[in-house]
Amino acid sequence: MKHQYALSFLLALLFTTSCGNSKSNEENSNDNSTQTQEWITLFNGQDFSGWEMYGEEPIMPQWEIVDGTIACNVGLGEENSGFNRSIMTTKDYANFELELEYKISKGGNSGVFYHVVQLEGKGHDYLTGPEFQVLDDEFSRSESQADKMVGSNYSMHAPAETKKPNPFMEWNKIKIVYNNGHVEHWLNGEKILEFEEGSEDWLARKAAGKWAKYEFYAKSKTGRISLQNHGDEVYFRNIRIKEL
Repeated sequence: MKHQYALSFLLALLFTTSCGNSKSNEENSNDNSTQTQEWITLFNGQDFSGWEMYGEEPIMPQWEIVDGTIACNVGLGEENSGFNRSIMTTKDYANFELELEYKISKGGNSGVFYHVVQLEGKGHDYLTGPEFQVLDDEFSRSESQADKMVGSNYSMHAPAETKKPNPFMEWNKIKIVYNNGHVEHWLNGEKILEFEEGSEDWLARKAAGKWAKYEFYAKSKTGRISLQNHGDEVYFRNIRIKEL
């Protein structure tokens, strides 16, 4: 009887341990899943940690940290200093949800790019990365076509006419979602554009438009996030990303 009792006890102990390990593994798995879905801050509000110039070092003087923002061409107002280099994250991202806020000068132009790949000897992010257009539509000095206005997938897809951008030098919030080719553009809490990258419609638009001759445009499915220096005064803050 003692031997039977001891055997039963050992079997029970093994079963309990096995269940405990399984539960622990499940909990760890859930923890890891949660971690991959957490928001990551891309800008600390103090310096350019995690950012670098596209194509050269160091960060050009047009880019500054001002009152907790990433600022470009500070104080220019309605002047334009000429198209120049973007800054980009030092890390690549594939599937993601990106949020940030921007404000731009009267008539100003800028943009947020993703899946940017730095090409040897090539000077700009737009050669590889699709763009969420940042623009003061009301007083735009540079764009007038629907597929090049604020919130557009630049020179590919026009945003919804229901979009509600705030006036120049007021903060706007944008969100970009990229998930295995499914793309969403959001502006001030409203989804203003949705499309499938690589679809027949997308390929037709690319072939018929500006990007037809750019072999590297949207070719990579992973890359940097970049902010454009179009020569106008623009500010960015609260930049964060969630990897999907």
